[in-house]
Order: sequence, then structure tokens, then C-alpha cells
Amino acid sequence: MSLGTWARDLTLGARFAVTGGRSGLLRTALTATGVGFGVALLLLAASFPNMLFQREVRESVRAVDAGQTVAAPRADSFLHLTRNTVYRNDTVSGLLLRPEGDRPPIPPGAPAFPGTGEMLVSPALGKLLDSSEGALLRERLPYKVVGTIGEAGLIGPADLRYVAHVDFLDTDNFDGRGVRYGWSVPEEPMNGFLILLVVVACVVLLLPVLVFVATAVRFGGEQRDRRLAALRLIGADTAMTRRIAAGESLAGALLGLLVGLGLFAVARQFAGVFTVWDVNAFPGDVVPMTGLAVLVLAVVPVSSVVVSLFALRGVAIEPLGVVRTATPRRRRVWWRLLLLVAGVAVLVPRIGDVELSDTGIDTVSVVTGTTLALIGLTSLLPWLVEAGVKRLHAGPVAWQLAVRRLQLSSGTAARAVSGIVVAATGAIALQMLFQAMEHEFTQVSGEDTGRAQITIGTDARNAGEARAVIDRVARTEGVAGVIGIVESRVWRPGPLKSGEEFAPTTSLRVGDCASLREFATLPSCKDGDVFVFLAHGAQGNPDDTIVTKAARPGAPVALRDPYPHPDEPKRPNDGPVPQWRIPATAKVVDSRPDPTGMYQFGVLATPSAVGDAPLDDPDAQVMVRLDPAVPDAADRVRNAADAIDPASWVRTLKDTERDAAFSSVRTGILVGSTLTMLLVAASLLVATLEQLRDRKRLLSSLVAFGTRRSTLSWSVLWQTAVPILLGLLLSVAGGLGLGVVLLKLGGRRVEDWWGFLPVVGIGLGLIATVTLLSMPVLWRLMRADGLRTE
Repeated sequence: MSLGTWARDLTLGARFAVTGGRSGLLRTALTATGVGFGVALLLLAASFPNMLFQREVRESVRAVDAGQTVAAPRADSFLHLTRNTVYRNDTVSGLLLRPEGDRPPIPPGAPAFPGTGEMLVSPALGKLLDSSEGALLRERLPYKVVGTIGEAGLIGPADLRYVAHVDFLDTDNFDGRGVRYGWSVPEEPMNGFLILLVVVACVVLLLPVLVFVATAVRFGGEQRDRRLAALRLIGADTAMTRRIAAGESLAGALLGLLVGLGLFAVARQFAGVFTVWDVNAFPGDVVPMTGLAVLVLAVVPVSSVVVSLFALRGVAIEPLGVVRTATPRRRRVWWRLLLLVAGVAVLVPRIGDVELSDTGIDTVSVVTGTTLALIGLTSLLPWLVEAGVKRLHAGPVAWQLAVRRLQLSSGTAARAVSGIVVAATGAIALQMLFQAMEHEFTQVSGEDTGRAQITIGTDARNAGEARAVIDRVARTEGVAGVIGIVESRVWRPGPLKSGEEFAPTTSLRVGDCASLREFATLPSCKDGDVFVFLAHGAQGNPDDTIVTKAARPGAPVALRDPYPHPDEPKRPNDGPVPQWRIPATAKVVDSRPDPTGMYQFGVLATPSAVGDAPLDDPDAQVMVRLDPAVPDAADRVRNAADAIDPASWVRTLKDTERDAAFSSVRTGILVGSTLTMLLVAASLLVATLEQLRDRKRLLSSLVAFGTRRSTLSWSVLWQTAVPILLGLLLSVAGGLGLGVVLLKLGGRRVEDWWGFLPVVGIGLGLIATVTLLSMPVLWRLMRADGLRTE
């Protein structure tokens, strides 16, 4: 067969696709729409790696370069302090600057360096500050807004970011001194578990899209077969009709590529409007990887031809407008099981190969095995639907109509829900992987959020000022209680001993008895008591001798370093080193974890025991217990801390901490899963509408003979529900099995056998959603004008 013949017949089929009258155009439009959705999602998936990479690049570009050490002020140097805060669960990133010369570099995205007391804000932050929702945040950022940060200084359109010029920064409260922005973060290789998650997720998320594309090119098969029968009547042979059918599908696929490119272009423009799982991006960052994009654009047209030829393998098209389907044979199950077994056989030899310390896995085996297993499960669905509906008979009229339709054309119904089987099976397996790996990448922080939820720290000039800070935080609206400590240090007085380079020192914490009990197990406590508390090496703390060398009951201690380092600046009030004596009645007690989960050590003292002793560089540390009945209590506390000292640090306590790389992978998979489920819902809806359109005359006839519209509506519901329920049953069994095998690759066990329930719930929701959305079309097709013919 010459290429010219193929080209002629494919071109003729393409002409039929776009000139086949209203019905042909509608079929082509449905095919193009279905393929377009699939292509758009594939291109979005191919863009996701670049989108995440660009976010990391933007983050590094706007950061102050910490790789260059600047010891002294210069004309182009500046002091900087990163001030990230949380506002109603959203992170607001900030950068405080103070130039040291007249030529400081302009921050990325800034039109100019802001003046003292001024700040530049991102568009999203500016919108928030201008709204009533941002009233509390405006109190925390008391700077004048004089401009907007451009795209070069943001990681995404929804980024909440500000850059402010302040005058309170100095070498005591700054992060560092810089002269430029932008630095590269060395890439950390993923461990084996994360690679396994990423590989499996790619297969699971993309395979349903390919299934949908393959289903879309088969839309309108019955009308196509009648048209091919007419071609047989005028002399076309069987081979020619197959090539024409392939050309018709190819035209729909090519139009689908154009639709997909258009949808992708539109979706890019809205990339920053919608935030999915905390991820959004600038349109310019949503660019598919070249190799993947070329693969998508090449595979879709080729697959349309292959699928069309495969679909005609069991159809005998005769002249005179007769389409005679070959005698249907029972679907064979052996070759379907063979695919499934082959997938498992590829994966089983890899059991135990994936280690947490690995930085690579056998990707080819995992991809091949997972793909074969999912394809095998999908190919089992037509057999399962055929075997299942064959045993369904008695019931109401709507039930019998649905069952009879499924018995006559179970393959069409199975194809419509095949994408759900792939997506649900993969989702269950991924859920099992997530649950098993959560323990590896999520650690118990040791922080006790039952005792405190926020901790605040700030420098003070003296102990009185530090106590005033504690009192001010305690009076803040929304605070139910505080653990307030004035922290300083004490040293052993007297000359250095042989071999010592500095005087032994330990911490001193001053607070009321309730606060002190949070750091040590106290037998009793009243104002005036002092305790020496020891950690006994817990959490890798030093030996207790580091405390006992510096502080013992009845011994004097120095309140300032008696042997400061020569490089330390001499303070104006330096004179004789002040001392304070630890009472002989002081008890030695054991440390206990504080609300941050840390074992501290040193000296604990109540306020009257210390009196007006001049503490050295005291800090105020406040751990806050919030009142859940007060709205925005956490934000009110953060506002109070910022009002007390804009350079104070505020940290939210958490019971657990999750690995950053795991969180990034998890976010990416959740975004992909969301998009895939939307496509699955759209594909099921389009397939249902296409089936209803093919049955337009039958529906009109049934209504004309007196069938109730509600009966037909229930019939559509059962026709959607039965294949999906059977598919979900297959997905649960297959997903659990695949999940077990994938877990065995890393030597892990199943954490929860009921993780499939959310997936089943989503499937049931799809049944209801698709049925409701198809009702308007169904009622329109049941009108009497559906009986017209030409």
C-alpha cells in the first residue's frame, strides 16, 4: 500500500470529519473537546517541574547573598533582617533593610530603594492591607506603603511580601550585612522513598489522561459506522473504509491538539489567579518541558489512528447502510490477567531495593511494572462489567432499561469509566505510600502545644524592661496565660584555673513559680526560692559539671563575664564585676522538657531572690497560651510582640515537623491529583453526553410511547452508577494489592487498610455530579423532534 493511498484516504476521512453535516460536526467537536482537555492537562503536567523550579529560582534571586562576607560598612552595604510572619494561617514574608552608605543595591522587583519608615509591598499584600480583612496586619506593619514589588521579587502572584527601610537595625539585632542579592542553593538529591513517590505519582496521574484521550477519539462510533457503510455502497473496500475512519479520528485529534493548546494558553493566564494547595505561578513560569511537550503533540495523533483501527477490528461494515457487528464472543480474561501478572512480576524482584539513604532507584522497572499493573486492571473492567451485568435482571422499569442497555453495549460503558479505575487504583496505592512514609518524613517535634502555642523572644536593656515586656504580653487580648522568663547568664568568679581559657558559665532564668515549674520538677516553690537544675545529659546536653562548676548552692556567682574576650567592645558602665550569692538553701532539682520540648539547665530564681541585681544582657522570653474563645488571638499576640520590638522573634509551636522535600513532593502530587480528578469528572460527563446523543431517537421514541421522563432519568443514573461501582470495586482490590507491592519495595508495611474510603467517596460523588449535569441534555433529547429524520 503506497503512502499516497494512505494520504488520500486519511484526507478524505478528515473532510468527512469537518463537512459531515450537523451530526458529524458535533461528533468532531466532542472528540476535539475531549482530546483538548487531555492535551491541556498533559501540557500542564509537563509544565509543573519547571513551575516549581522557577519558584525556587525566584526565592533564591530575591534573597540576600550570604556567600560574601562584608566585615565593615561600605557605600553599597546594608544591614538586613528577615521578618517572616503568619497572618490567619498565611505566611507573609518580609525583609527589613538599613543602608550603610549612599549606594545600596535596589532589592529585586523594587522600583527604587524605599525611604526610612517606608515599605514596598506585593500586589497581593497591598490588596490585603487595603481590605477590611487586613486590619490586624496593618497594625503589625506600621510602615508607609510607597510602591509595589514587581514580578522579579515575587515567587508567585499570590505571594504576600514586603520590603521595608527601618532605622532600628544594628549589629545586635540584624541577620547580617550584605552588598548584593541572589545566591544559588545547592541541589539536595532526593532519597529513594521520595523518588518512588514521584515516579508512581507520574504514572498514576498521567495514565488516566491517556485513557481519556483514547476514549475521546472513539466518540460517535455508531454514526461513523453508518457513514462508512454508505461508502461501501459506492465501491469502497474494507481497507479503504478503515483508513477513512482513521483519517476522521486523526482530524478530530488534530483539532483536539489545537483546542488543547488554546486551553493550555488560557490556563496559563489564570495560573496566578487560582491557588491549588498553596501553589500558584506567573504565566511565564508555566512552560512545558520541551521533550515532554513534543512527546504529547506526537503521541496524541498517532494514538488516535491506532485506536480507531483497533476499534474496527470486530466490526463488519456492509453496503446498503447495514452495519453488522461480528458475533460477539465472551471476553477472554486470561490475557488481561497476564498483563496484571506481568506488572507484578516486574515489581516483585525489586522488593527491598529502596532504602531511605538511597539517592536513586530502578526507575524503569517501577514505571514498567506500575504501568502494566494499571493497564491490566483497566483491561479487566470490560470483562467485569460484562460478567456483572449479565446476572442483573429483575427490577423497576428504569433499572431494566439501564441493565438492558449495559448488556447490549457494556464495552462503551466500561470505556467511559476506565479513567476512573486507573485514577482510583493509583490514588489508593499513593495513599498507602503516603501513610507509610509519613512517619519517615514527619517527626514529633517534642513541643507541647497544650502548654503553649506561641513563643516570643526579645532583647532588653535591663531586668525591669524584660519584666515589663512579659507583663505587656500577658495583658494582650486573647492571651489565657504566659510563661515569662528573664534570661541572663552567671559566671564563676575568681581567677581561672589551670587549663581554663574562660570562666565557667551557665544560664540564669528569673520568673514566678508557675513559670519556673515549666523548666524543672520543683518539690515546692515560693517567692524568694532559688534552684539549680540539671539536665543529666538529656538531648545531648553537656555533662552536669558545666553547671556545677559555675553555680552551686551557697556559692557566689558573677553577673558579668569576668574574663571577656579581647575583641568584645568595652561597655561604658564597665566597672567591678557585680556578684550575687546563690542561697545555701537552694535545692538541686531535675530538668523537665519545657513547652518547646527542650531540656534546659542552669539556675532558676524567683524575682525577690535576685532583687535589683544588674543582669547581663537580659532577654525576655514569653511562652503564650492562647484563649480559643478570642478571634484572631494568635495575630493579636504577634501584633503585640511587633509593637514591643520590631526585631523580636515570634515562633508558633507545632506538635510535628514535616520534611521540606516530602512536603514539596506531597504538594505537587496533591495539585496533580486535583487536576486529574477534574479531568476524570469532565471525561465521564462528556462520555455520558455522547452516549445520550447517540440514543437521541431511542429516547424520543420511548417518551412518545409513554415512558416517564423520570424513569429515563433514573435509567441514566443506573447506567452511570453500575459501571462505576464495579470499577470502584476493582480499584479497591487492585489499589490495595498494588500499594502492598510498592510498600514492599521499601520494606514497609501497610499503616491503614481503610485508606481507600475517601477515594470511594469521591467516586460516589462523581456518580451524583455527572447524573445531575447530564439531566438538562437528557430532557432536551427526549423531545418529540428527536423523531425527525432526513
